[in-house]
Formats: sequence, structure tokens, C-alpha cells
Amino acid sequence: MVKDIGKNLKAPKGAEVIDVTGKTLLPGFIDAHTHLALHSEVDYLIYSSPEGYMGAKAATNATQMLMRGFTTVRDTGGPTIGLRMAIDEGAVIGPRILAAGKMISQSAGHGDFNARQINWSQYFAGQIDPAYIRGWTTIADGIAEVQKATRETLRSGASLIKIMGSGSILGAHDPLDVTEYTIEELKAIVKEAEKWGTYATIHAYTSESVMNAINAGVRSVEHGLFASEEAFQLMKEKDVFFSTQFMAFSSTPEEAGMNEVAAPKYLLAKEGADNGYRLAKKVGVKMAFGTDLVGGLDMNTYQPQEFIARLKYYTPYEILVQATSLNAELLERSGKRHPYQEGALGVVKEGAYADIVVVDGNPLKDLTLLTDPEKNIKLIMKDGKVYKNTLN
Repeated sequence: MVKDIGKNLKAPKGAEVIDVTGKTLLPGFIDAHTHLALHSEVDYLIYSSPEGYMGAKAATNATQMLMRGFTTVRDTGGPTIGLRMAIDEGAVIGPRILAAGKMISQSAGHGDFNARQINWSQYFAGQIDPAYIRGWTTIADGIAEVQKATRETLRSGASLIKIMGSGSILGAHDPLDVTEYTIEELKAIVKEAEKWGTYATIHAYTSESVMNAINAGVRSVEHGLFASEEAFQLMKEKDVFFSTQFMAFSSTPEEAGMNEVAAPKYLLAKEGADNGYRLAKKVGVKMAFGTDLVGGLDMNTYQPQEFIARLKYYTPYEILVQATSLNAELLERSGKRHPYQEGALGVVKEGAYADIVVVDGNPLKDLTLLTDPEKNIKLIMKDGKVYKNTLN
């Protein structure tokens, strides 16, 4: 924890003194939309990869994120609760993780990863979806099923609930324009999350899915690129976070790693992105900082590019706030399901977690410094422990 801040402080006897004169000291960064375990093709991870493969690479992914200065992340779907436990125990080096665990999806929704056109339901054939077994998603239809799915997810140790509420780019079945789940089903999920003192976030592209989610009580909207101005106004009125990505939609389909099925949907999303960003800025919704990079460890090296992808719409100061204290406010919506409550995150103040990043230069004047963390981030500290120090 940060003990004292001020001038002329005396270091305790035997303490290590780190001189950061001439550098910029920042809180550790927070990424509000990650999928640490989604580092390979979805079909391979769920249906073909050997046991242990996913977890081993997810651990590497976590270590690399910490070494880019991200000391906390919100994992918005996938089997990362065990990884969080391993990091907290010190067995793996990585950021703090607030994990959503299994995503909740309707049949033929974004979380219905099984690409087979002929599929025997588990209710008739006794076949359990490997995506469920391996901790990726729960297919649930109707109020009773979504209630059970939410309760199971919370039972597993999730800090929040992730709903799949609209069509997707990488989904096996759902076109991008599809709205998923009824408002009654959404309300049932939200109510179960609230009983556990936490909240639900939702994958939603269409304006109808965004409106349904907000009216149902969802506290954060992921992506939301096709939301109308009315939807953004409601988002602001209800104090709902907008968690979208900028860098992810600034590439070509090839650069983004899209296959031939996903590429047309990616281009549609990219086409709507600028309008969504401008409306969000105009209305003044709370903007989270998240990257949603999937498909490989190499893809995740682009994580710091999110800082400069936002410069068309926000100032460096606004972007740094999004990636620190504003994201921390979003994480606090997990209430008592928030695993890290001993201090504040996303700030440098007395009593806060000692999560510190030291930059060679001033990101407020040149945000591009953060795109080369290996060179420009000289010190990374998480909870008072130094994981990188190249100041000397």
C-alpha cells in the first residue's frame, strides 16, 4: 500500500530508495476488456486443444500484460478464475484479474461456439457442450435457465456476469444485426447478479440490444458501436459505462486476424465505429478503457496502441484517466465480489494499492511513449513489489 505522500519524507530504515527524478509517475494501468485465455482460434481452444494448453498460454499472456504496465484487468469471459487464484498466490506473475468466468449466451448467440449445423441438444442426447465443460460459456434459454446459469457462474467465483446480448463478429452462428435475449431474460440475469452484490455487463452491438440491456439494469455495455443517440442518452442517464475499443476497429480485417467468415462483419462494425465514438463523446458517457485483443499472444502486443487510437476523440489526460481511475470506478461495481478491497486502484494516494508505472518522458505531452513499454516504461510496481526497474 501507499503509506505516505509528501515532501521531505524519510525512508524507513533498510528500505530501498528508487529515484524517479525527471520521470513521470502514474498509477498502474487497467484494461477493462480482456480475454486472457482467448489466445488461439476459438474452435481449437474449446474443442481440440490438449488439457493445460489454454492455461499455460493464458499465464504467459498475463505476465506479458503486467510487463506492459497493466497491473489490473477485467477479464470479460473465459476460464480465468483459476489463473486469478494462481496470480494472487504468487505462482504466476500477472495483473490482478476481475473475472467474469463463463459467458451466458442464448442458443445461436455469440457464446454458442459450436459451428456444427447439426447439434444434438444436451437435454436429448446427454452430450455436454465442451465450451461449458472448459469454462467458456453457458447456453441458457428462458428465465429459469438464465437464472441457473448466473447462479452457477457466481458460485464459481466470478466478480461480474457477462451476457452475450447481440450478434457478433467472431460468432459461429449469429449475424451482426441480431438482438439476443428478451428483456425479461436480461432482467432475470441482472437480478441474480444484484443478489450477489455485483453487476452484469453485456456484449451488444445493435441499438435495440443496448436499449434492452440498459432498461434491464445492466451496468456496462461492451462494444455498442451501433447505438443510437437516444441509447447513449439513456446510458448517461442510468450511469452505465460504455466499454468499447478504438484500436481494434482501426485495422484491416487481415491485420485484425479475421477469417473469411468474420471479415465482412468486421468491416460492418468498423463502418459504424466512428459514429459510435462521436456520439459517445457528444453525449458524455463514462468511457472505459479496454482492448478486447484475441487470437494470439502476438496480437496482444498491440495493447498499448489503444492509448493513441483514442487521440482522435480524447485528450491524453482523458485517456489516462480512462485507463486508471475511471476504470477503477467501473471495477468497483463488483461490490463485495471485487477480490481486491484493501485499497484503491487506479490512483496514487495514501491507502491505495502501490501499483505504479514510471515513464521516461511525459505522456500528457506525448502519449505515444506508452506504445513502446519495453523502452519507455522504466519501472513497474504492483502492490509494492517491483517487477521491472531499468532506471539505472
